[in-house]
Amino acid sequence: MKILITGICGFVGSALARLWRESDPSVSIVGVDNLIRNGSQINREALKKLGVRVFHGDIRMASDFEALPAADVVIDAAANPSVLAGLDGRSSSRQVVEHNLLGTVNMLEFCKASKAGLVLLSTSRVYSIPPLAACPLESRQGAFVPAAGRDLPAGLSPRGVGEEFSTAAPVSLYGATKLASEALALEYGEAFGFPVWINRCGVLAGAGQFGHVEQGIFSFWLHSWRAKRPLKYIGFGGQGHQVRDALHPRDLWDAVRKQLADSRPARHRIFNLAGGLDNAISLANLSRWCEARWGKHAVAAQAEGRQYDIPWLVLDSSRIGEAWNWRPTVSLESILEEIALFAEQNPDWLELSKA
Repeated sequence: MKILITGICGFVGSALARLWRESDPSVSIVGVDNLIRNGSQINREALKKLGVRVFHGDIRMASDFEALPAADVVIDAAANPSVLAGLDGRSSSRQVVEHNLLGTVNMLEFCKASKAGLVLLSTSRVYSIPPLAACPLESRQGAFVPAAGRDLPAGLSPRGVGEEFSTAAPVSLYGATKLASEALALEYGEAFGFPVWINRCGVLAGAGQFGHVEQGIFSFWLHSWRAKRPLKYIGFGGQGHQVRDALHPRDLWDAVRKQLADSRPARHRIFNLAGGLDNAISLANLSRWCEARWGKHAVAAQAEGRQYDIPWLVLDSSRIGEAWNWRPTVSLESILEEIALFAEQNPDWLELSKA
């Protein structure tokens, strides 16, 4: 099997390439990356040592795909992943659309020409913000949880947000580009006869993740706490009770591997893929974990929130579990321990990989 990974020098793309090389050297892995993120060159050198060929190219440029070898499968791990993209002054709204949507068009044209299957790594942020923000919650032991005995929005259960949850706007510019990419991918697959899998990923976390919040709150929080960098609870009273769940790249890889190995007619093409309730934690409780390891550190509080922030987002991955008997195997504690060890062994990581 020949696999092309876009965004291969990012945290997720490089992790998938490494896991495949280590588990099955017969699989041919090549990748493309524009190398604009700090930390990308580090991953590029590591991949080179594993025999993975990396092409320097930008998925926004259709001509850059002409230099790439044919593939059996394309795994899309290239995106501007910030929910504030286009609003935070780091990128323009046009850049977000060009990267996350027009880049998808170029990738789909490549799949069409190569008859390659596609695994599109989408996001939990395609789900509608107003019903998530209005979800009835209560605080227990420093963390928000859905309020007992209250009616929940359609698609939300005590297990988390399911694939049936509303994707109506607003979902952020980032979420909208990923949602549009999902629709285009499904249409291209149907029209031109290649398989498409869409995985709406939760927060991916593990050692080597780039050191800024847009790349993942868990890694950013641990690295910053150990280095005694400024941290802040933003919104929802400034207490840090907001909750997300963590997924390790190894569990993502295991799910993708099972999808690619299945030739049966698909009942579903869109799946939530996340750590779920067992791997969920609030910022306040994440701080307690950090304090137990590295000692006290002051966290500032800002009661006012930001656009697109939500207090509780945990994905229900029951659908993919039923399809392939998949479940996360890397515990939250293991993920945090892995990040902490990496932070201790690489004290300059925040500077090497900052935005």
